[in-house]
Amino acid sequence: MVLSDAQRKANKKWHKNNKERANYIAMRSSARSFIRKKSTLDDLKELEQIINNRKKELVDE
Repeated sequence: MVLSDAQRKANKKWHKNNKERANYIAMRSSARSFIRKKSTLDDLKELEQIINNRKKELVDE
């Protein structure tokens, strides 16, 4: 997909002004991609434990 110069400039400005959100989106995308494409059964078991622990932390807040 080819972007116009104006769209490229707008994207760059958004990323500059929303670094934390952009990083969150990138990390979430990486995690999902890893789970879907590369993870092993052992990875998924470990991730399940991590997810369950994180859920408990969030509920207890």
